[in-house]
Amino acid sequence: MMYHQNRLDKGRIEKLVRSLRSLEVRDPELREAIRIEANYFERNAARMRYPKFRQQHLFVGSGVIEAGCKTIIGSRTKQSGMFWTVRGANAIITLRCSQLNGRFEDYWEARRA
Repeated sequence: MMYHQNRLDKGRIEKLVRSLRSLEVRDPELREAIRIEANYFERNAARMRYPKFRQQHLFVGSGVIEAGCKTIIGSRTKQSGMFWTVRGANAIITLRCSQLNGRFEDYWEARRA
């Protein structure tokens, strides 16, 4: 397992897919599960170029995004006693993201047009 994880971490998706497809498995259910996983890696290879992403100083895990959502959205919409419609929540989230991205004026300019 670590061998395959190492390939994934190094961005060697094609080698991982070839390795999975070369496995000789007798159990039909396991063989089908491996086929599905190999297809997944093949289809999503462009999203798994971790070394390239790290070189660009991008995050490859979901923790940063989850923390951002909790901070930006959760802290504003989940305060005590608050109840939101979907439309209202979407509106306040849009405003909050615009403000924190330094695009608050751009948002209002687009709304006026």
